[in-house]
Amino acid sequence: MTQPARSGGGPERRKEVTGRMVLICLVAFFAVVAGVNGIMIRAAVTTFGGVETESSYKAGLAFAREVAAARSQDNRHWDVRAAVTPGSDAQKVEVTARDAEGRPVTGLTATVRFNHPTDRRSDVAVDLHGTGPGRFAGQSEALAGQWDLIIELDRDGERVFRSRNRVVLHRS
Repeated sequence: MTQPARSGGGPERRKEVTGRMVLICLVAFFAVVAGVNGIMIRAAVTTFGGVETESSYKAGLAFAREVAAARSQDNRHWDVRAAVTPGSDAQKVEVTARDAEGRPVTGLTATVRFNHPTDRRSDVAVDLHGTGPGRFAGQSEALAGQWDLIIELDRDGERVFRSRNRVVLHRS
């Protein structure tokens, strides 16, 4: 009986699975898995922009101070408002501060920041200047997306007001 001929003219050969072939496939598989894991770990570590706490004790003390400052702020009953007007290359930011009776609050300095919710490396500070009693204005670079608008009012170097609001900004 003759063996079936292949197009090459020779007899059909079957490859046998040997121990050496299994070892090579196994090593190659785990090398690919380890290589992909290494790439993913490096990407995760180098792109991490999240929050880190060096000392939980100090963070706890800072939290207690924040709670006391928030209670003091609530007792003032101030009305602080911000308006963000989008532009093509910049955004105008205006802040007004009024006391419980509706009078402008004087003697303050204001700071405003746009904090990115997921990456603090993208945070943007806005330089504000006083435009009148209890009124401040400034400009920031044009931003789009969701941001936390942080408003802080200081008097004689001590923070007397702080608010954090989520805003959605659109470029015009």
